[in-house]
Amino acid sequence: MIRALSGEALLFFVPFALFALYLVLQRRNPLKLAAWSDATMWLVIAGLACAVAGLLFTALTAERQTGAFEPPHMENGRLVPGRFQ
Repeated sequence: MIRALSGEALLFFVPFALFALYLVLQRRNPLKLAAWSDATMWLVIAGLACAVAGLLFTALTAERQTGAFEPPHMENGRLVPGRFQ
């Protein structure tokens, strides 16, 4: 679950990183708050759009499991991991 959420968090921060790169290329200081104040709302919207697009892409292209799930159980003293049958 952490892996899935960290991927979406990275997608959220892509617009911020690109804007910081833009500020550096324009020879403006990306660490000053004044450089970010006008663009913050649009960066948040773009970040949310990227994260939602990533979630939709994952949901639409993920491999679907068919069949019943057999939970983990013990057989002959050994733990058998859960699996789909």
